[in-house]
Amino acid sequence: MKTMLFEWTSGPLADGLHCYLNREFFEAHEHWEAEWLKCSEPDKTFLQALIQITAAFHHLERRNFAGTASLLRAALWRLENFPAEFQGVAVEELRQSLRAWIEVLKDTPDKFQLPLPRIR
Repeated sequence: MKTMLFEWTSGPLADGLHCYLNREFFEAHEHWEAEWLKCSEPDKTFLQALIQITAAFHHLERRNFAGTASLLRAALWRLENFPAEFQGVAVEELRQSLRAWIEVLKDTPDKFQLPLPRIR
């Protein structure tokens, strides 16, 4: 299948990114899910990983550390076969950030000091 070019400056993906950056994780999830429903592979898997990241941080806000870690691991698994950059996102940087978050959640889940994983 042919990949479509993600539009990050306007429309649902941009709206979701804006929400994510403002820590409005549930809203980001909703914007991206609307686009995910229209995607084909490999975009569908990629966007699903981003949606799982937003859902993970929604769980973190509710102090559900196990749910957060589980969703971050699932997102990382989905991102493993993507190149270092895909659809305007620095994927390798994102993977490194997810790995760091997963480690922190294993050791000291209530004392995390990491920045939010960067999408874009």
